[in-house]
Amino acid sequence: MNRKNLEILGLSEGATPEEIKNAYEKLREKYLEDRFLDGEEGNEAAKNLSRIETAYQELLNEISENATAEDGGESFAKVEEKLRAGDIQEAQRLLDAFNERNGQWHYLQSVIFYRKNWINESKKQLEIAIQLEPDNEKYKESYRKLNERLNYDANNAPKRDESAYRGQTMERQPSDQMGDNVCMNCIDCCSTYLCMYCLCDSCCR
Repeated sequence: MNRKNLEILGLSEGATPEEIKNAYEKLREKYLEDRFLDGEEGNEAAKNLSRIETAYQELLNEISENATAEDGGESFAKVEEKLRAGDIQEAQRLLDAFNERNGQWHYLQSVIFYRKNWINESKKQLEIAIQLEPDNEKYKESYRKLNERLNYDANNAPKRDESAYRGQTMERQPSDQMGDNVCMNCIDCCSTYLCMYCLCDSCCR
């Protein structure tokens, strides 16, 4: 909490909301009476009344912001829990309930889109998360791994299909050879599983 505001109310670090309210009300009652005193004493009381009003409101706002941040952290943890359990629909429902959408919100949305195989949308959400929190190494590492997958699939796409993706689902044209190009499918499967593990598992650490 703001130390200066606490000192104005005669409090120390770690004061509870109830202690802050009690100190404010006691000082307010005092200064309301003293402001009618003659001369400098009355003027000083009026100034002090203004100071404690400002200090009290700022401390209340700080308490409210901290509580919101804690609630948000708990809600994000619930989203991660649903992702670990594979309940994508419930994870999306919890995420949609957020009013404020910060970097972590967009990161988790990216993970959900990735689980749905909506790779382009997943990339866009990661880019927004990085814009909001440019120093977050987890987001940047996930973005790097996602680009590696995009490049791999683009370079290994069947020649007759210039694009590695059809829409958002990354459907591939079947091979004319018997067995439907089993080796390439195995490689793609392993690469996809590894990338998904790195991206999705990192959000839940």
